[in-house]
Amino acid sequence: MVWHTQGSGKSLTMAMLAKKIYSTVRNPKIVLVTDRIDLDTQITETFKNAEVPVHNAKTGQQLVDLLASNGDAVITTIINKFEAAVKKLGTTPLESPNIFVLIDEGHRTQYGTFNVKMQKVLPNACFLAFTGTPLMKKEKSTSQKFGGIIDAYTILQAVEDGAIVPILYEGRHAIQNVNQKALDRGFDSVSEPLSDYEKADLKKKFSRANLISKTEQRIDEIARDISDHFSQNWGEDRTGQRSGFKGMVVTPDKVTAIKYKKAFELIRKVTSEVIISAPDTREGNDDPHGEPANEVVLYWKQMEAKYGKDFDKNIINQFKKTNYPELLIVVDKLLTGFDVPQVIVMYVCRKLREHTLLQAIARVNRVAPGKDYGFIIDYEGIIGELDEAMNAYSNLSEFEGEDLEGTFTNIKTEIDKLPQYHSELNSLFKEVKNKLDIVSYCNLLADEYKRAEFYVKFSQFAKTLKMAFSSIDFENQTPDAAKDLYRQHLQFYTALRNSIVNTYSDAIDFKKFEKQLQKLLDQHVTTEEIIRLTEQVSIMDTEAFEKELEKIVGTRARAETIASRTSKHITERMDEDPVFYKKLSELIQQTISDLRANRISEAEAFKKLNLYRNQAISKKTDDVPAVLESSSRAIPIYRLALSSEEPLKTHAVNFAQAVDRIINQYKIVDWHTKPDILRRMTFFIGEYLIDELNMDIDKAEEVAEESLKIAIANYR
Repeated sequence: MVWHTQGSGKSLTMAMLAKKIYSTVRNPKIVLVTDRIDLDTQITETFKNAEVPVHNAKTGQQLVDLLASNGDAVITTIINKFEAAVKKLGTTPLESPNIFVLIDEGHRTQYGTFNVKMQKVLPNACFLAFTGTPLMKKEKSTSQKFGGIIDAYTILQAVEDGAIVPILYEGRHAIQNVNQKALDRGFDSVSEPLSDYEKADLKKKFSRANLISKTEQRIDEIARDISDHFSQNWGEDRTGQRSGFKGMVVTPDKVTAIKYKKAFELIRKVTSEVIISAPDTREGNDDPHGEPANEVVLYWKQMEAKYGKDFDKNIINQFKKTNYPELLIVVDKLLTGFDVPQVIVMYVCRKLREHTLLQAIARVNRVAPGKDYGFIIDYEGIIGELDEAMNAYSNLSEFEGEDLEGTFTNIKTEIDKLPQYHSELNSLFKEVKNKLDIVSYCNLLADEYKRAEFYVKFSQFAKTLKMAFSSIDFENQTPDAAKDLYRQHLQFYTALRNSIVNTYSDAIDFKKFEKQLQKLLDQHVTTEEIIRLTEQVSIMDTEAFEKELEKIVGTRARAETIASRTSKHITERMDEDPVFYKKLSELIQQTISDLRANRISEAEAFKKLNLYRNQAISKKTDDVPAVLESSSRAIPIYRLALSSEEPLKTHAVNFAQAVDRIINQYKIVDWHTKPDILRRMTFFIGEYLIDELNMDIDKAEEVAEESLKIAIANYR
């Protein structure tokens, strides 16, 4: 493994290494593998410039023929062509020791299980992986797959050598206001056809989806801020001259990228184009089965009609060689391996983490005439992630190669846990007699707690098995029968998981509601202005960067963060205990209002909000009678009664106990989905209120229905 900072000549190092091997090893075959066509083209050009004769393998068969030929060969190819070649070799491996495989960005997921196949068909080859980023937690087994780290050329070394320019960071923030009551009414309307359980699931996904960052007003305000910033710093000057520098705007998904493009067109201060992958790929989309959005399909067709099939290549070529466009709007594409020295600024409008973040910001670190710095303007609050990534990078770079190995997770240790995870997963179903009957498995998982345990055990097993199949030692040392059994069980449990998710409504298809919910936010969330959160600071100036970070994560900011996250937690669980959570939500809002109006100190606000957070998580307060502590699920019913009028308020404990008895007496498997059971429970709760508390029929029915909603959220 060679760790070589992005932008500091990694491709050139690969070319020089290939040239050295070519001139010193007898009859060598050198294969350079990348994972994208544009990188393959770029590395081919680098090799030609270094005077290394190159064959570009366009097909798997062509690659096999070149490897099996008698002559010398330096070959570039992309991973899918190399994978096709490996399949064609099959059971006839090439045993030459003079085959060298140089892999660009060897930590990427594409090289996982495929790495094992490469080593099996090329058993005596030398594998060398090059990476431009430090090896983060998820990729810490990479160096072991490739035999250890040979050398590291870090960011600090590259800056000191002048191989790259330093990067300045600046944080900005869009202030947004939410019309919560209107939003809640809209959500109730959108989710009306759903059951209470499904509503709760949709609410959780709505909260996690971060749609608020994609509202039209926010996009418009950020686009205006970007337009002003770029045009004032690098746009056309008074004489009509342009700086020649360019920028990139990183967005969360394709639809949002197109919205930014439309906003820039309306503002008309900077020119821009969108570079995304085709609509049928999953770029910026967490759902691997989802259909592409209509806006994306329409945009793609319009661009093809206007510029032809390869319009993205034409735009990129213009971006590199002309003044048009000034900004490229991207999602994932071009965040790695896109080397354009004129790119001086990146506007970050989405969350980026770990090596993806470091790869992305490196787009602005290339050396160019008149370019002293690259700039990162952050609208999404990635300073914490950047600090973490840079610290991980710096900490690792201080080690010698041998010491660095000790900081990695031992892949063998993780794989050794596979039999245990497999056994634990199987033991969940030891009472199932017919091991081929998936219905019996589904019935056993009717219990929510058992189901949750299954999800955890299955995830552990699946992840560890994936890691195992990426290890050549596991492949060679594990009997075929054991590997086949693992594969069969993975297939079976995957099918089981998909079945129970549908059966028990553990997953609402969020995509069906996303557009309606996004429209609600567009209507009821306003964006006031963009403010500057931090001063410009070099990401390599550790002390200064930490000071700016403290501005964001200091006492006041931590208080705001606690409030925000606790409110999110409350929103997701409001149905479980509406009285308790409503009161807690009001206390949080009042504390934040007092803090912002300087009525209380930051320390006092932090203390209060920390207390509210703990209460929200534990759901414990001092107002619960001891007699109910053993019936925790009845406590929300008690709070509902306590907040009601007399005589229910006085008899809150007795009412909570009565509801608890009724629910436990009549609940069966999936009771919350069975109308006859729900009617029976409502009847007996209402009967108790009428007979014991002399409540009128209409009021009794109303309280019974409210109680049942709470019970559905708590009694499973």
